[in-house]
Amino acid sequence: MRLTILGGGGFRVPLVYRALLADRGEGRITEVVLHDLDPARTAVIAQVLAEQAAAYPDAPAVTVTPDLDEALTGADFVFSAIRVGGLEGRAADERASLEEGVLGQETVGAGGIAYGLRTVPVAVDIARRVLAVAPGAWVINFTNPAGLVTEAMSRHLGDRVIGICDSPIGMGRRVAAAMGVDPASAWFDYAGLNHLGWLRAVRVGGHDVLPGLLEDDAALSSFEEGRLFGGEWLRAIGAVPNEYLHYYYFNRDAVTALRTAPRSRGALVLDQQRDFYARTPDSPGSALEAWETTRMARERTYMAENREAAGAGERESCDLESGGYENVALALMRAIAQDERTTLILNVRNRGALPGLDADAVVEVPCLVDANGARPVTADPLPDHALGLVISVKAVERGILEAATTGSRPAALRALATHPLVDSVTVARRLLERYETDFPQLGYLRGKADR
Repeated sequence: MRLTILGGGGFRVPLVYRALLADRGEGRITEVVLHDLDPARTAVIAQVLAEQAAAYPDAPAVTVTPDLDEALTGADFVFSAIRVGGLEGRAADERASLEEGVLGQETVGAGGIAYGLRTVPVAVDIARRVLAVAPGAWVINFTNPAGLVTEAMSRHLGDRVIGICDSPIGMGRRVAAAMGVDPASAWFDYAGLNHLGWLRAVRVGGHDVLPGLLEDDAALSSFEEGRLFGGEWLRAIGAVPNEYLHYYYFNRDAVTALRTAPRSRGALVLDQQRDFYARTPDSPGSALEAWETTRMARERTYMAENREAAGAGERESCDLESGGYENVALALMRAIAQDERTTLILNVRNRGALPGLDADAVVEVPCLVDANGARPVTADPLPDHALGLVISVKAVERGILEAATTGSRPAALRALATHPLVDSVTVARRLLERYETDFPQLGYLRGKADR
């Protein structure tokens, strides 16, 4: 089978390839095609993959092409893992937002909106090319904001695009460990949007064991979300939130921590990766070792400001290892290609699974996966406090989609101004003007809002 990776020069590509190398099952991926607009970055990643493959005589062959149609032709699966504007764009999003006193994280708040406005038009073009060149391919979307981008692509690809994220599986693994439960034996009742979901029950043998965890402060202090949110708040909402909800529940604390940090997260990751990507094929030493060193530095500093604001301490060593989204992607591919039926938490069209949202809204819920794709499992309604937040953020996503597909500047302003973490039309207007100045990609926006 052939896998095409769009954004093939991305830093996480070696994680995907490592998972492919470990797959010894029948019908596994035998060819990987890297497509990227930056040949220098792609060459460095290809060097890492070559070192990974050295110990595997039957490793998937790797080819590189800058031509999108060539990359897509013959693909069985397409991973969309692009970053429009690069890490420089992420750092600029964060800087502009924080200067206005609002959150600039790449998937949440103003920063996520800016990133979405840049990314959706490109993702839609990719979806159209897949439909024209490789209509039988399944698209697995890694590109952030994952739920928004998946919904944009689903308008052209329908259910043949599926979004994935490693946050729910990581949370499930940590919660299971805190309770001494084998995650393979548990059903995780998780529901919401990407980076905006709640673990509401953990059923083992039909019995929900999560209430016992919520009452056990010692157990809660043993994993990241328990330390991040605290037992009092988890008991108040009766669930374990996705870690990104810390930006909503403790917004002032998070913004203060981010504004006082020496560098934003985007600027830090940019600095961490700069030396790695500056390598050439003639650079001394192992490209794989350099990648692993850079990866560990990235993982150690993940959400560092939030943990500092919450007094949650350092990340556990088990959370520094991979095994997240690349293994979800591998399980998803095998389920579809080999009809190896499984259950995964994915981003898919709702189709009535989560009450309160329309059928086409992309949600993040458990799905049954087989050769026919991913089918969302019907979920219980979210409580009012969670549903209100989900509906509000989904309305913002729809505003971004309207702006990106019609060029409506008023829709972009409305999306910014009505996001729960942007508290002012005036701030939203200034941010939109700043983003338009910083990013020529937003030149498609037209029509001034009323002043």
